[in-house]
Amino acid sequence: MTIEQTIVQMARDAKKAASVLGRCDTTRKNQALLTMADLLEQQADTIFRENRKDLERAEAAGLSAATVDRLRVDEKTIASMAGGLREVAGYDDPVGTMGPTRMRPNGLRVARMRIPLGVIGIIYESRPNVTIDAAGLCLKSGNAVILRGGSEAIASNQAMARIIAQALESTGLPPQAAQVVPTEDRAAVNALLAQEEFVDLIIPRGGEGLIRFVVEHSKIPVLKHYKGVCHVFVDESADLEMAMDIAFNAKVQRPGVCNAMETLLVNRQVAGDFLPAMARRFAEAGVELRGCPDTCAILPEATPAVEADWPAEYLNLTLAVKVVADMDAAMDHIGQYGSSHTEAIVTSHFGRAQRFQREVDASVVLVNASTRFNDGGQLGLGAEMGISTSKLHAFGPMGLEELTTKKFVVSGEGQIRE
Repeated sequence: MTIEQTIVQMARDAKKAASVLGRCDTTRKNQALLTMADLLEQQADTIFRENRKDLERAEAAGLSAATVDRLRVDEKTIASMAGGLREVAGYDDPVGTMGPTRMRPNGLRVARMRIPLGVIGIIYESRPNVTIDAAGLCLKSGNAVILRGGSEAIASNQAMARIIAQALESTGLPPQAAQVVPTEDRAAVNALLAQEEFVDLIIPRGGEGLIRFVVEHSKIPVLKHYKGVCHVFVDESADLEMAMDIAFNAKVQRPGVCNAMETLLVNRQVAGDFLPAMARRFAEAGVELRGCPDTCAILPEATPAVEADWPAEYLNLTLAVKVVADMDAAMDHIGQYGSSHTEAIVTSHFGRAQRFQREVDASVVLVNASTRFNDGGQLGLGAEMGISTSKLHAFGPMGLEELTTKKFVVSGEGQIRE
């Protein structure tokens, strides 16, 4: 078969499998997840062997050390994947849950029931663990999934695909409920993006270039997250010690993730007191500061910022810093340069805190807390598929509930419409 024929067949099979999975009871789904976790541990040596092939190819191709590290699967990775599957098995199943029932004047009882989305296509880069994590979440939420990982992880992903299929078959579920695209050819991506007859949603996970490519070429709705340009605003009423702890954590704890702070905004009234102490702490952690003219006047060691610094997602220990006149100026800056991902204010003023939360456009808005809390596990959702900066169909971390939709269910006693 050609690549296009292969993808069409996978999509057809996924659609049929989704029908079976959507009717599957929670016990059966949990059994498949737990079996998958056991098989990962039992077949770890096979996964390591296949993963070494990917690592050797990546090193021979001259890929960066960071990319090679993201590809690596070790005992800790296996334990994390298996533990994640067991954790998902313990979550409440959203499928079939009912919302409030409303009684209409004619006696009809109207409610809404959660149902799976259907077939989800996931296109991602580098990390092989995404194959297992995404398959587990889709399975528990009743969705079939087609997974297209990066070419650099093809051997690892195919090894995991065989484990997923074995777990599904052993529990009486169709192995086509979770399929991994078996080719490195990028034509497979274009073919998948054209399967609007069979695939209900595309979720790209990776760099901005990948996501923009998917959005540009997809005939299927896309849940996207271009980048995380996240801000912390230090208000004039802020507890400055608290503000330093929050800003430091938001930038330094894991600078290479999408919910790390990329720009620090500081009210002019407290900038003179706050920035020197904050800069010393950042310097100890190796953070490079790029500041506006007011910032550089207070911190001569800062590099003057240019326009490209304000919308930048550095994903490293580089931080843009801007002194602003007030909260309105901070919100204007966020409105112009933010990416609708995560925004935080440090303040003791209740009214400004409420207004910031109400008016700032972001999937998560925090008061007196680090941007690093925009994460499914930290927000009580458990495992997540990713963080959506779209507003349709989900906004923010996507857990099990965000992988479902709702249909109306109506009960009557013979009513007819006049």
